[in-house]
Amino acid sequence: MMRRHDGRRYICPIIGRVLAATRKKRQIKVNIWEFFVWIFWIYVAVACIWIFITIIIDIFRDPSLNGWAKALWVLFLVFLPFLAAFIYLIARGRSMTERRIAENVQAQQATNSYIREVAGSSPTSEIESAKKLLDTGAITQAEFDSLKAKALA
Repeated sequence: MMRRHDGRRYICPIIGRVLAATRKKRQIKVNIWEFFVWIFWIYVAVACIWIFITIIIDIFRDPSLNGWAKALWVLFLVFLPFLAAFIYLIARGRSMTERRIAENVQAQQATNSYIREVAGSSPTSEIESAKKLLDTGAITQAEFDSLKAKALA
């Protein structure tokens, strides 16, 4: 340490900042309740971000909205995010759910057709095997009809 001409100690600016930061670190004490409050607010922030992203994805996947409507919804979400999210979920929540269900059904059908294609079984071969089981008496007519309906679906 060096002394100035007025008698006070002179500390290098970088070392002074480091020493001040370490002193501040020593003074920080967080109790358990403050920790829980921080965790709660982090949870709320992540949930809000998740909702905003979900709404933006739904806006762009909705074929019933034209480009201008999509742009207005996005601008509304950017400038008044909470109000826009509440209004969107109230006004378009049902159609949002219907689109999501339709996407899931389509994905499930695509997966089922891919599995059938890879496994080499076609609806006709499944009906044939069910007919053989019916002829041998292993299944009833009602079970055969349900297997046939599944194969044709």
